[in-house]
Amino acid sequence: MSMLERLLIVGLGSIGVRHLRVIRALVPGVQVIALRHRTDAGARHAGVDHSVTSVSEALKFSPQAAVIANPASLHLDVAAPLAHAGLHLLVEKPLSISTDGVSGLIETCRIRGLTLMTAYNLRFSPSLQRFRDLIQGKRVGSVLSVRAEVGQFLPSWRPEADYRKAVSAQASLGGGVLLELSHEIDYLRWLFGEIQWVSAIQRKQSGLEIDVEDTAHLILGFAAEPGVTPVMAALNMDCIRHDTTRTCTVIGERGSLRWNAATGSVEVFDQGGTAWEILFRHEGQRDDTYVAEWRHFLSCVSDGASPVVSGQDGLSVIRVIEAARQSSKVGSVVRVQAAE
Repeated sequence: MSMLERLLIVGLGSIGVRHLRVIRALVPGVQVIALRHRTDAGARHAGVDHSVTSVSEALKFSPQAAVIANPASLHLDVAAPLAHAGLHLLVEKPLSISTDGVSGLIETCRIRGLTLMTAYNLRFSPSLQRFRDLIQGKRVGSVLSVRAEVGQFLPSWRPEADYRKAVSAQASLGGGVLLELSHEIDYLRWLFGEIQWVSAIQRKQSGLEIDVEDTAHLILGFAAEPGVTPVMAALNMDCIRHDTTRTCTVIGERGSLRWNAATGSVEVFDQGGTAWEILFRHEGQRDDTYVAEWRHFLSCVSDGASPVVSGQDGLSVIRVIEAARQSSKVGSVVRVQAAE
């Protein structure tokens, strides 16, 4: 596909509108069809060419690709028939709310020669990419331990909307911090390899009017090469803190590296040092990672290359989440299901 001519966007919530804005800027002439639970003037005002309420209606426009941006609990209901119809798919994170049916979607896309990409846009953050390069280059020696933290007060995520009606607040739509903040699990896999086991506690700690966990604490054990001490990471996730935070600190043999998503910076504290030193800073716009994500997706569709965040990556994250839920339930370490 030399140029995307017809795109289907499934869901026009905040993330769907963001995808629409990005693709309009990258491919101004693209015809956009929106699949929503209702059609109204709002869809037209958002820059959509056609608005439909069913997959069959959408397919009449012969879209070449689709971005799946409806609630995670509904992802596979739409993605599966679209894959069977031959559409390339960019699926918002998480890929689904459970592993059920995900392998089938991956296999359909493989057989049909379709791009299936999971939309973990943090992989396209210049500061996180530099952080990874420095880790792999052993800037602070071998990794001994990792601390990752993410949190933001749920009502402040989208202040213009009632947080109680948001996907993040409802189990039936795929809410809760484990699914909604699963970026952390994805990028930790990207940085340190496959996660073999999880020990976790997930709970609703606050008085927020939600029916999902607002706090999760995970200890993650990563696979290691023979003779090398395996890495462990402590991951804290919440939607109750008021100081918005997204950081990852690597404790190495010769110092520590710290990534701060909010500032787009990577810092080092060398052995024997007295203060953190900034190694890298990227002050970009919020859409930058989405633009890079879309450029990559379009490139994969065009040349058939495998996406850097595959459907299999999305499935691996869900397996970690399922292991974390089971660990919290039984109160012990749970091994993560191995990739097939």
